Amino acid sequence: MKLLLLVVTALLAFGWTPTPGAALGVDDLVYGYECHKGICRKVELSEENFAKAISLTVCRLFCGSNIGTLWPKPTGAVQLEPLMRQVDITTIQFQAPGNDEKKDKLWKKTEKRWMDQLNAKIPNRRSLKKGGYQFTVNINTAETETPARITLDTDESYVLSIDSNAAGQVMANITAGSFYGARHGLETLNQLIVFDDIRREVQVTANASISDAPVYKWRGVLLDTSRNYYSVKSIKRTLEAMAMVKLNTFHWHITDSHSFPLEVSKRPELSKLGAYTPSKVYTHQDIQDVVEYAQVRGIRVLPEFDSPAHVGEGWQHKNMTACFNAQPWTQYCVEPPCGQLDPTVDDMYNVLQDIFSDMFKLHNPDVFHMGGDEVSVACWNSSETIRNWMTARGWGLTEADFMRLWGHYQTEALKRVDIVAQGAQPPIVLWTSRLTDEPYIDDYLDPQRYVVQIWTKGDDLVIKKILKRGFRIIVSNYDALYFDCGGAGWVDGGNNWCSPYIGWQKVYDNNITHIGGDYHNHVLGAEAAIWSEQIDEHTLDNRFWPRASALAERLWADPVEGWKQAEARMLLHRERLVENGIGAEALQPQWCLQNENECPIDAYA
Repeated sequence: MKLLLLVVTALLAFGWTPTPGAALGVDDLVYGYECHKGICRKVELSEENFAKAISLTVCRLFCGSNIGTLWPKPTGAVQLEPLMRQVDITTIQFQAPGNDEKKDKLWKKTEKRWMDQLNAKIPNRRSLKKGGYQFTVNINTAETETPARITLDTDESYVLSIDSNAAGQVMANITAGSFYGARHGLETLNQLIVFDDIRREVQVTANASISDAPVYKWRGVLLDTSRNYYSVKSIKRTLEAMAMVKLNTFHWHITDSHSFPLEVSKRPELSKLGAYTPSKVYTHQDIQDVVEYAQVRGIRVLPEFDSPAHVGEGWQHKNMTACFNAQPWTQYCVEPPCGQLDPTVDDMYNVLQDIFSDMFKLHNPDVFHMGGDEVSVACWNSSETIRNWMTARGWGLTEADFMRLWGHYQTEALKRVDIVAQGAQPPIVLWTSRLTDEPYIDDYLDPQRYVVQIWTKGDDLVIKKILKRGFRIIVSNYDALYFDCGGAGWVDGGNNWCSPYIGWQKVYDNNITHIGGDYHNHVLGAEAAIWSEQIDEHTLDNRFWPRASALAERLWADPVEGWKQAEARMLLHRERLVENGIGAEALQPQWCLQNENECPIDAYA
């Protein structure tokens, strides 16, 4: 309570005069908050208590937690002095690095986004109280050139300090090793600015210092845009929410057997035949737009071309596939339509090279995803052409022989990646599959080149077998990180294959460090996935958010505590997502947000 009285004292010293009538004017505000034993308690405003009542957003910054309402929680030292200053938003100035046109353009977009977030906090500009402290944001980075793409070696750390003085000035200083760390610092700074609905003014923490850096390098979400198409607008909305929680990887599963919505300059027939409609194609301009939008938000766009399975639509008339749309589909693949590339067709690799070439030109990826999941031996074995090719070389038709065929495909496809990458040899990500099982993983995959993305359960014994061989991994265990789980079946009755629905609490407690065990230093991070059989852009937001925010805190901070300590912050964070145009799923009645610690079943146990 003493801390919150300091807040009120500071407001009085600045010249604010408590007038209940003003507070009950335009918006008819009835309630305020007081800090009581570390809990923000709602109180009805009156002449007697108005002087010490504060808004919920201010109360929660200082009451009961040393990190306030920050999400994700910082990993270093945090000091928040319980004083607030009114900010004159017309005086905000940015001092950002910039010595060339491209760099200035990037920082200007970053500044505009930050101001848009600030303005989103204000429900009614006409009732906003004028005046306040001048506010200056100073950004210092170690970079001397245009910010490069984010990589596995990028320094994302930052140090933020906020100071105010008697001359009516607030100064925020952000020091970082890179643009990406600096923009994370701006994200944190924005969370320390609130709209006080009692005094109707924008306020910032008067004095603060935060040192922060992520635990995991790879913090992402996957979106499948083949099974259902997503507009660029909806993808940007996802990127916006990712930036708010410091996620740094948008894994774009852009094609699959269902559709080929990707423009390939030398192979226009792929999208012409493979897209659902001519308007549902990602043009080169679309992709450049997404990649640039992502960079401003500190995000890499990881392109995936899933193969040799999960290929079908768009490949008609090429004689380069097997079992395309074969029926009954259950004999050849895990879901319709079936389809796999035919590794015996030499010209098919030329098509792959053209696809890879466009992906590298548009994305400039530091890591490339080649898919590699759910290859069906039965599919390849159904092709007389493939069988004849294999037997002509003295191969048999056992599983081991078809794994040899897969190894042949992977070797040849990788050569084409390296050609378009001009010798850079980026790390290659593959999904867990039969090829990543013993003994084939030793025969066909090099741990110095390949990263394995885990989609099986978090307690799958194969994870340790992969790790002990020196492979780095990305965790997407379906029992905690497949956000499409929990719905009706779409190829039969009942529920979909990975039901039940996964709550944010399970996502939060999905301990990536424990999954890695003794080899946790080989865990790059994790991704939450949305496979889009039953999701499209109209239901996208509430499937990702705020559950992906739970993953973001797990990957940024790797908290020792479980989800319960984060619940109160999560509720306010969800409100912040909605405030910024994200259709995040509601977690509880709003009453629970306004009456902290009154809803948990064990609150008074």
